[in-house]
Amino acid sequence: MRPLLLLLALCLPLTATAEGFISRLLDKPYPGGVAILDLGNGSQPPRARYQGKPVLVIREDGKRWIAIVGVPLGTRPGTQQLEADGRDLGFEVGARHYREQHITLKNQQQVTPDAKNLARIERELAEQTRAYRQFSPRQPSNLLFDKPVDGPLSSPFGLRRFFNGEERNPHSGLDFAVPQGTPVKAPAAGKVILLGDYFFNGRTVFVDHGQGLISMFCHLSRIDVKLGDELPRGAVIGRVGATGRATGPHLHWNVSLNDARVDPAIFIGAFKH
Repeated sequence: MRPLLLLLALCLPLTATAEGFISRLLDKPYPGGVAILDLGNGSQPPRARYQGKPVLVIREDGKRWIAIVGVPLGTRPGTQQLEADGRDLGFEVGARHYREQHITLKNQQQVTPDAKNLARIERELAEQTRAYRQFSPRQPSNLLFDKPVDGPLSSPFGLRRFFNGEERNPHSGLDFAVPQGTPVKAPAAGKVILLGDYFFNGRTVFVDHGQGLISMFCHLSRIDVKLGDELPRGAVIGRVGATGRATGPHLHWNVSLNDARVDPAIFIGAFKH
């Protein structure tokens, strides 16, 4: 290769794809989805970052390393860049349409909170944001998750939500329509990193599955774990309720990757385009 052509090749972003089971299961490169990038087959795991945040890296099928990247819901379709050991890997994010949901709440404070409640909400948001940004070295025990409850989905991920006619943040998780008191189980092994009783989320549990893969369960009627508990897959976390901003009993489940809330349906094989 001529020197000029070699220089151009080194400067161009690399593209990466992967073909194993985990890749086929999880690769949904849309806003609010997951992108899988092939990082090669070196002896040591590459260090990868996306938008300045560390990314989950695993060895797939005992062969190649792959990056499992959470794509924030607000990402515009087009080319994105992952940094891996000093290289830029380009990947494409496609478009995805999310429908609207209109909800009527009797408690107006849960639509337009007063100054006292706003201060509480800001404190609670900061606490939960710190939990989402934790990045432990542990490897996730499994990436094909169990459903945390056995029941139908009532509200999908990504809905544009309107409360009493006012638009608020999009729906950042999955809702399951199950009765009050239904046991909520860990979809994968993990460590309890945060417990709270929050203005919007009600009784809430955060579980760290490893390397920035974090589950959040909220609106619980009861919490059955303690901070720092190591949970096996299937352990009971708490019970379904209607605490916080909820119109009735249900489970709201978030999944976060590299501090990006992504569609939990991807991890339970229920993703729909």
